[in-house]
Amino acid sequence: MPPQLLIARNFRSNALKNTAVYLLILFIGILITYAVITSWSGFVKQNETTAHHQAETRHDWLDNPDKHPHRMAHYGNFAFRPKAPLSIFDSGMESFFGNTIFLEAHKQNSVNFSEAGFSTGMLRFGEISVAMVLQILLPLLLFFIGFTSIAAERENGTLKIILTQGISWKQLITGKIIGLAQIAMGVFIPVMLVTFVLWFFLQDGHITSDETVRLLLVFLSYGIYLLLFCVIAVLVSAASRTSKSALVSLIGLWLMLTIVLPRASQALGSYLYPAPVKVTFLANIEKDVLKEGDSHNPDDIHYKALKDSLLTTYGVDSTSQLPFNYSGFVMAEGEKISARIYNSHFDKLLRVYDDQNSFLKATAFLDPFVAIKNLSMSLAGTDYRTYTDFQKQAEAYRYAMAQKMNELQIKYISNKKPGPNEKPVVIDQKHWEEVPEFEYVQPMVNTVFEHETTSFFALLFWIGLLYFMIEILSKKLKVN
Repeated sequence: MPPQLLIARNFRSNALKNTAVYLLILFIGILITYAVITSWSGFVKQNETTAHHQAETRHDWLDNPDKHPHRMAHYGNFAFRPKAPLSIFDSGMESFFGNTIFLEAHKQNSVNFSEAGFSTGMLRFGEISVAMVLQILLPLLLFFIGFTSIAAERENGTLKIILTQGISWKQLITGKIIGLAQIAMGVFIPVMLVTFVLWFFLQDGHITSDETVRLLLVFLSYGIYLLLFCVIAVLVSAASRTSKSALVSLIGLWLMLTIVLPRASQALGSYLYPAPVKVTFLANIEKDVLKEGDSHNPDDIHYKALKDSLLTTYGVDSTSQLPFNYSGFVMAEGEKISARIYNSHFDKLLRVYDDQNSFLKATAFLDPFVAIKNLSMSLAGTDYRTYTDFQKQAEAYRYAMAQKMNELQIKYISNKKPGPNEKPVVIDQKHWEEVPEFEYVQPMVNTVFEHETTSFFALLFWIGLLYFMIEILSKKLKVN
């Protein structure tokens, strides 16, 4: 057996003799069990609720009686966002994002009904998810087990004996890393097996290649992440003169990597790239829309040029003589203008958030926790990018719905207004079927590579950095 594997087996055997290690593993197991149960329950409940209300909304839309198409445009519709399958592993920002938007003509509403909005303030301290345990608590366990890996050998004098028997520093460090990694995999692999089973059954066995690739990338990225912490623990222990100093150094490093740096970089990013508050954002949109005029007022001066152009083109004296419904035409034009203005402001807002997120992602080269957190949420479909994609799909559906109603008004509604004793002008309810049901389509996994390139390269950077540190320390470390 290679000496590295002998060292790994000996280290693993000695580490698992410590009762405290089993108690910590048991504690982590309890937390993971709790996270799995709550994630499973939340996933099933929300998706069942979403499916129920989606079907109810569709039924109510189709059940509308004959009416004016513009009234249907204001009657509106709803867009619902179901939970992604891997949200049972990493809830990400899911609880802070809404999952429902009311869609109506001439107005873009915000996403509502986030879990945070119905919860107590305790949610701000974070949720317990499987990903959170693997990202934060398991590295702490690895530091607790690994701080004595070499420092204890130096303290009790066995380090000198080991090295005089022909074992090199590189073999010793590698062996300790392998032993610690085996303990890590002993916890990590069962967790991923449970995740796979839940993920498989929540989709009723109808899994797609896209979701399979996402799960495999989650497994690979977390495996690399945990291996990095194994290497860090052993290297710090090797560079420390005592076990006590190694433990203090590792705890300080853990606090810095998992708490201080992520919070500080996020706050600094928001300071460097400030985003407008919601009231200001909406006020700016309304101000720009008012500059274009009121599409509900046919005599609005801003639409006078459009009116004069149509009258000249068709050679008529009034809008009532046009071969199509003039009000519907104005509504369609107003919808086009308001949607353009909203999308312009929304894109500017997204660029600000992208700058904030890019700053945070850049710190992944200083902190592997940032890299795995961003990559994990993106793969699970619980990140900010997926949320904004839902907003864009819902807005595209809203615009198509409103323009469809305007098209029906232009085509079927006469310019002649009904008299006081005549029935209101309406169209047959069969036309409501021409508006399809909204269905959110999750982005493909290739978008993860596009938006999380920094996170991928950061993990590769850390692999190279720690390999380089092993090579350097193997040549410079001393016995005493």
